[in-house]
Amino acid sequence: MTASSALPPGPRQPAVLQTIAWWTRSVPFMERARARFGKRFTIRLLAGPPFVVHSEPEHLKEIFSAPPDVLHPGEGAAILEPVVGKKSLILLDESEHLEQRKLMLPAFHGEKMQRLSGLMADVAERAVASWPRGEPSALHPRLQGLTMEIILRAVFGLDPGRRLDQLRDLLTGILEFSTKPASVMPVLQRGYFGRGPWVRFAEMREEADRLVYELIDERRDGGEERDDVLAMFLAARHEDGSPMTDTELRDELMTLLTAGHETTASELAWAFERLVREPRVLDRLVAEVDADDGDDYLTATIQETLRRRPVLPNAEPRLVNKPVEIGGWHYEPGPCLIANAYLVHHDPDIYPDPYAFRPERFLEEAPGTYTWIPFGGGRRRCIGASFATLEMKIVMRAVLSAYTIEAGTSGPELTRRRSITVSPRLGAPVVLRERNPVRATDTSEPKPAAVPSA
Repeated sequence: MTASSALPPGPRQPAVLQTIAWWTRSVPFMERARARFGKRFTIRLLAGPPFVVHSEPEHLKEIFSAPPDVLHPGEGAAILEPVVGKKSLILLDESEHLEQRKLMLPAFHGEKMQRLSGLMADVAERAVASWPRGEPSALHPRLQGLTMEIILRAVFGLDPGRRLDQLRDLLTGILEFSTKPASVMPVLQRGYFGRGPWVRFAEMREEADRLVYELIDERRDGGEERDDVLAMFLAARHEDGSPMTDTELRDELMTLLTAGHETTASELAWAFERLVREPRVLDRLVAEVDADDGDDYLTATIQETLRRRPVLPNAEPRLVNKPVEIGGWHYEPGPCLIANAYLVHHDPDIYPDPYAFRPERFLEEAPGTYTWIPFGGGRRRCIGASFATLEMKIVMRAVLSAYTIEAGTSGPELTRRRSITVSPRLGAPVVLRERNPVRATDTSEPKPAAVPSA
C-alpha cells in the first residue's frame, strides 16, 4: 500500500477541481469536507503533496509537539520562498529554525513592543484622520496602507521620506503579486519572452532587495541606538558570537513584512466588518475606549475576531519527514499535516453557537492552547503575535475614538482568498462619522455611539 493510498479519506474530485474550490470557496469547501469525512480528511491540490486537514484538538496537540525532525513546517511552507527568502524563519527546520527563533525572540518581548507603541499610535492617528467621512469606503485597502507604514517605521526603522515611499511602493507590488495563483503554483512561476507577472515580480524584488541591503549597510556602519526591530536584529548574536548575516536580516525583515502586513490589515478589516453588524458589542467597546480604563473587552473582541475570522485558515503545514502516528493514524513521509484554524474555531463541540460574534467568550475563559490557534502553535507559533495584537489594539482605539462607524453595505461579507490569507470580499465598506468622545475625566456620562443594524 502506498503512502498516498494510506491517507484518511477526503473529497474524490480531481486535484484541479479541488484546487479551484480551495482558492475560490475555501471555507465552504472545508466545511463540506468536515461534514462528510469528519475532523480529519485529505485534500489534493495541484503542484503539491496531499494535505491531511486536522481539526481535533488532541490531534493538534500531537502535531504541534511532534519532534522537529519528524514534521517539517519549513518544507511545508516552501511556496513562500520567492517572497521571504531561503533564510526566513518560516522556511527553516530543526536546529537551524530553533537557533534563528532564539535569536529573534528578544525583539518581540512585551517591554520591547511597548517601546514601539507610541510610534504605532502616531502613525495610526495620522492615517485615520485622513480617511473619508460620511460615505461608504472600503477599509481594507486603507488598513493595508496603515499596517505597511507601521511595519516600515517600527520594523525597518525608516523615517518618512523618499526611501520609505520607494520601498512601500515596491513592497506593495511584491505582496500584491503574492496574492495571485502564480505566486503559489511553480508551473506559473516563469516569464515568457521576458514578459509576464513573474518577470515583473522578480524586477520589483531585485529593486526592493537593493534598498533593503543599502539600509542594512547604513545601519551597521552608523552604530546609533534605536528601538526598531532592525536595530534589535543587528545587535543579536548567534551561539558562536557571530551577527546575523545580511541575507538573514533581509529574509527575516521580509518575513515580518509578509506575515505582519496583510494578515493584520485583513484581521482589522474583519473586526470592523463584524462591529458594524453587532451594535451591542460596538456600544460596549466604545464605552470602554472612552472610559480609558483598561482594555479587557477590547482584548476579548480581538480574540473573538481572530476566532471567528482567522485570516490564516491553515496553521503552517507540516511535511511528514519521518514516519509518525497522529491521532491513531500512521503517516509515512510525503504528505503535509495541517491544523485548520477555521474548522477548530467553528466546532460546536468547542464553541457553543460558533458562528455568533460574542467577545464575552474570552472574558469568561481564556483562549485554549489547542482550541484557539490563529497564530499557530507549538514551537512554530507566530513570533510576531504580540506585535500584531498590540497593533490591532492601537488601530482600533484610534478609529473608535475619532469616529462612529456604520455598515457601508447590507448583509455580512463573504470571504476572498489572497494567497494563503482570507479577507473580506468587498473590502469591509463602512461609513465613518466624526465624533467627540467623552472621556472618563468629564462630568457627563459616556454616550456610546448608536449604530444601526445592517
